[in-house]
Amino acid sequence: MSPADLTVQRVRHPVKMRRLQVRRTQLLSPNQLLVTLGGPDLADFVTASFDNHFKLMWAPDGLGEPELPTMGPEGPQWAPGAPRPLMRDYTPRRFDAQALELDIEFALHGDGPAANWARQAQPGQTLVVGGPRGSFIVPLGFDWHLLVGDDSALPAIARRLEELPASAQVTVVLALDKADRRALDTRAELTLVWVDDPADLPAAVQAVRLPEGEGHAWAAGEAQAIAEVRKVLVGHHGLDKARVRASAYWKRGQADHHESLDA
Repeated sequence: MSPADLTVQRVRHPVKMRRLQVRRTQLLSPNQLLVTLGGPDLADFVTASFDNHFKLMWAPDGLGEPELPTMGPEGPQWAPGAPRPLMRDYTPRRFDAQALELDIEFALHGDGPAANWARQAQPGQTLVVGGPRGSFIVPLGFDWHLLVGDDSALPAIARRLEELPASAQVTVVLALDKADRRALDTRAELTLVWVDDPADLPAAVQAVRLPEGEGHAWAAGEAQAIAEVRKVLVGHHGLDKARVRASAYWKRGQADHHESLDA
């Protein structure tokens, strides 16, 4: 493939607020719950990349249905005096355009609004989803792919593995509780490295032997750990910064943290 064929593309999407209903839930492991949402508002939903994220919104009590905002030039706008909802970033695990269904995987650790809502989710309950705002589309044609993360990145990693062709080589370094580890479906040639704690990710990535050829590395999870992973990829493995995408999906001691670490 030519270098142009391996360029990561950024695509913007119109931001729309969607009122969706829970259709069903499925416990995937002791601390991982799959919630399937559906509704006519998904008719024009777009999720073009495995690491898309959107806002899930709850009422301030963390459980009820929030007020639906309108979109203005500065983003979502709520009516004067209306309480602001609780919001968290999540990844679309699967979207079925025919059935108008959207799957989201929740980690049930802790006492945050997302985990608390997911634990009590029942068919018919309503949730508001805003976005995705845009997509970074990583071509499938790289000679190899490296995916690194913790439980917050598991939905994106699992989705990417399902997308990769049989000709791809992929290495996954994943920090996950032993009780939550499960088979990950892929047609690609997979090397899977489990670690017990997100803090162990940088050392595990340093120990990985990357294949020859053109590759792309993607990493997401706890802010400090993923920042160190990026340093290892660029400094130790010598990857071009353009071939590394790193994001903080959460940060120890801080609620609702999401940032790009690519700068």
